[in-house]
Amino acid sequence: MKKTISLDAIDPVDLYGPANRNLNTLCKHFPTLKVVARGRDVILEGTAAEIADFSGKLARLIERRSHKMNLTPYDVEDLFEDETPAERFRNDGNAVIVYNTDGKPIQARNKTQEAMVKAYFENDLIFALGPAGTGKTYIAIALAVRALKNREVRRIILTRPAVEAGERLGFLPGDLKDKLDPYLQPLYDALEDMIPSKKLQEFLSEGTIQIAPLAYMRGRTLDRACVILDEAQNTNLGQLKMFLTRMGSSAKFIVTGDATQVDLPRREDSGLVRGIHLLEGIKGIATISFTKEDIVRHPLVTRIVRAFDENEV
Repeated sequence: MKKTISLDAIDPVDLYGPANRNLNTLCKHFPTLKVVARGRDVILEGTAAEIADFSGKLARLIERRSHKMNLTPYDVEDLFEDETPAERFRNDGNAVIVYNTDGKPIQARNKTQEAMVKAYFENDLIFALGPAGTGKTYIAIALAVRALKNREVRRIILTRPAVEAGERLGFLPGDLKDKLDPYLQPLYDALEDMIPSKKLQEFLSEGTIQIAPLAYMRGRTLDRACVILDEAQNTNLGQLKMFLTRMGSSAKFIVTGDATQVDLPRREDSGLVRGIHLLEGIKGIATISFTKEDIVRHPLVTRIVRAFDENEV
């Protein structure tokens, strides 16, 4: 039996994906069905049952594209899953979160990252604590990008307290944005790894993605957003309270920090650990603790962190 499907309601490139990745992923689930893509036509040859199943999956994929800015192989695999995304990640914290701009999957790389991913789908506020290099901020941004792509949120807001790590922002050239951009660069780097440059610039210019110092959060109500506070060890208790009380309806908040790298004039002014203790036991809030064993950067980073910890005065 043969059937030709004409793609009149969608650009074939949007459906097939780069190098036909999406189409190839779909075809691997139908090994005995012959599928030929010619421009806007998809020609099928096989049994009636196979053709009907393939056609149904293709229609669902086209419908999903109408709600998303782009499709990935993850969306194709999702067609064959009975579980909801929340159920899937609860059962497998190592599932693909999102694909980077090279088409490579971004997923948890150790048990603690898996716990963080699972916690995200079970709670509205997550604290992720641990040393540099454990990937806590990167995973947080991946979860936010996934939520935006799936239209679970309307915007991503990334923020940091504007505290210098041994440097003086005032001596940097330019206006306030020019002074702050280098300080916020790690957040831009992660986004650029997951969103094509042109699309990222569009999101930034239209406010779909916002990156700003923590002080800019005062007075706002952040709803339908995934909001990430990075370097939270550099907030005092009042700033942390101000940030957390910005949470609006249908929002997800992720707070990341390293209690051993406080850049405030007095380490005891950090409100991160005290804030977590105050909120302990509240339903909907989870705390994930990373250790030196969870570092996923260059192997030397683990040794560097351990050496500094052992000789800290």
